[in-house]
Amino acid sequence: MDSKEEGETGKEALKAYAALTEYRYTLDLSLAVLGERWIPRETRNVASARRFVWDIATDWNTSEDAPEIAELLVSELVTNAIAYGSSDVPDPTAIRIRTTREKELMTVDVYDSCIAVPRMRQANCLDTSGRGLAIVEDLSHNWGWTLNPYGKSVWFQLVAWL
Repeated sequence: MDSKEEGETGKEALKAYAALTEYRYTLDLSLAVLGERWIPRETRNVASARRFVWDIATDWNTSEDAPEIAELLVSELVTNAIAYGSSDVPDPTAIRIRTTREKELMTVDVYDSCIAVPRMRQANCLDTSGRGLAIVEDLSHNWGWTLNPYGKSVWFQLVAWL
C-alpha cells in the first residue's frame, strides 16, 4: 500500500470514528418498559408489587399523586390475580407486573396464567370485597384486559407526566 492509499484509509477511519462519537442513543419514550417483575402467587407478595410500582413511579418522576394511585391500583389487580386468577390453573404460577410509558401515560399490566375474564361486581354496602375493579375504573385514565393463549393481562393507565 502506498502513502496515498494509507492516507485515504486513515481519512475513512477518522470519518467512521467521528460518526461513532457523534452518535447518541436516545430511548424512544413513546413506549418504554420502565420495569418488570415476577412474583409468586401468594398473598404476602401484594406488598412487594405495591413497592415495585411505587418505586418506578417515583424514580421516573411521575406527577405528584401518580405513585399513590398506581400503588393502590396494582394492589387491587394483584389481589384479584391471586384470588381469582388461579381458579382454573392446576399449579400455582407466577404473576408478572410490567410498567411501561407511552408519552404521558404510565401503563401497569398484571399478567397471570388464568384465562378467566375479569368481571366487575356490584358490591353492596355491607360486602367486604368486590370493589377492586370499580376502584380501578374510577381512579385510572383507562383500564382493560387482554387474553392470550397462555393467560391474561389486566392493565390500567394513569396520566403520569404532564
